[in-house]
Amino acid sequence: MPAGVTIETIYSADVVNALLTRASTTNELVEGGHVHMEVGISEKLAIPRIRIGEVLQKVVEQPTDEDAEGTFSADERYLKPEEFMAFTTFNPKVFAKWWRQYQPKGNLVFLELPVNVQNAMLAELAKTVKFELGDHFVNGVLGDGKKELFNGLIYRVLNDPDKVEIENPVAITKANIFDKLKLIRAHVPKALRNNPDLKIFMSIEDFDKYDEALTDLVTKGVDVSEISKKVYKGIKIVTLSSWPENLMICTVANMDVESNWWVGVGLSSDQDAILIDKLTNAGEKYFFKMKMKADTCVAWGDYCVVYDGRTA
Repeated sequence: MPAGVTIETIYSADVVNALLTRASTTNELVEGGHVHMEVGISEKLAIPRIRIGEVLQKVVEQPTDEDAEGTFSADERYLKPEEFMAFTTFNPKVFAKWWRQYQPKGNLVFLELPVNVQNAMLAELAKTVKFELGDHFVNGVLGDGKKELFNGLIYRVLNDPDKVEIENPVAITKANIFDKLKLIRAHVPKALRNNPDLKIFMSIEDFDKYDEALTDLVTKGVDVSEISKKVYKGIKIVTLSSWPENLMICTVANMDVESNWWVGVGLSSDQDAILIDKLTNAGEKYFFKMKMKADTCVAWGDYCVVYDGRTA
């Protein structure tokens, strides 16, 4: 029987990349267009930032350095994907009935199965990976634990020294959510308030409080049979299933490079990115192993308004 075979020997490189991309992009953040994603980062990607202050003034015939207005500064932030893997085992005999028409004669050997059967099983693995990655993009924290893979966007925002944090937060309730949203909007830089991609991220539970508060209004309330629009004073509201309750973050988020939120993914290695092989030479079990890298980054901390009432 052949030794361990990488997917690259069976599929083209395009298929391998498509599988990883699918696993990375089919989650709420990316599907909703709330984050800019860079694919194929091998080591590190620099995100250049430029700040320019107000520079206009009256004409000076012979301007000198003392006449200069504003500031012109540049620096970089980085996407530096951390390496991790997806790993699981299975016994081909358990799934034999699903590919009975493709079974080879004699012993059931996974590596002898047609490509379309292997591809179907890999697709199921990708479905699990995509949901897990989506959660890590939001809530991930890099550490020594088995599931502490890389820092997610919430961690990046809360640990950014430039973030705009609303003081003295309390837990969000149906009775106070209007006031809390008003506070968030008041802290958004005026130049951003009309940005069409300005969004308030909140949990499904907190949006339910907002919906109930709107429904309970004596006038201009929402029909009890309808769901309120996900918007506050023209600012879009985004709910994510993995977003924690009592936390709201407002920022500019889209799929373009102007987005304040970035994620980066890449194949860990061209040689062993996705591997299928027997777990042990004498055993019947096989394993899937998919190696990848991912990271998140916040471009501008001062473009993030944070209301964190989780500790209240």
